[in-house]
Amino acid sequence: MANRIFITGDTHGPREISRIGRAFRSVEGLDKSDYLIVLGDFGLVWADRSAYTYWLRWLEKKPFTTLFIDGNHENFDMLDALPVECWHGGAVHRVNDSVLHLMRGQVFDIAGRSFFCMGGARSVDRARRTPHISWWPREMPDAAERERAYAALQQRAWRVDYALSHCAPAAAQRRLNPAYEQDDLTLFLDGIERRLEYRHWFFGHYHADRAAGEAQTAVFERMFELRRRDDRIDEIVCAFEA
Repeated sequence: MANRIFITGDTHGPREISRIGRAFRSVEGLDKSDYLIVLGDFGLVWADRSAYTYWLRWLEKKPFTTLFIDGNHENFDMLDALPVECWHGGAVHRVNDSVLHLMRGQVFDIAGRSFFCMGGARSVDRARRTPHISWWPREMPDAAERERAYAALQQRAWRVDYALSHCAPAAAQRRLNPAYEQDDLTLFLDGIERRLEYRHWFFGHYHADRAAGEAQTAVFERMFELRRRDDRIDEIVCAFEA
């Protein structure tokens, strides 16, 4: 069955990627035109070590295509060195034949839906991390990536089906926990959220599975499927809960 779309939260490389195998154990009939989207902290473009290579090959052999936005815990030196190509209307880094990074500030048309993607977040523990070993300044989008986001949304008349980010817009983050610190990116996303017409906004980062508003959801271990109810409308179904 082609053109199915599943969305899940942070996988943190080898630490938690195996839950994807459990989630898809009972799902049959998939092919490479079905998609799993990871909402940042993918963590498998990290180092030239056998564990990372094993899991990337493991995903490549799965009967679906894996897409991910970047989080704050990615090796951006390696990610930025990957080849860039145009895919489904936006720019991607190709990791292998069936693992793709959805780059920041892009809008993609996937399986009859449009997705605005904006990765990145600020690491609250960056003071305890080592630059270019366990932390990268590129974790936060730069001015060019933010301008690219505005331009892409302007081309779509500020209408998309879904928004995908790693951290949440500021208002949604406050609803999750008022103690969370706001930063330039959460405020930037908040400005976009107020202007954007969308069906639902999904984000990772907070290691929580809970609603943050009527059309905003923090995702971690759960997996949601955007299941077609008719030619235009999706049902958002919780397909797996760890």
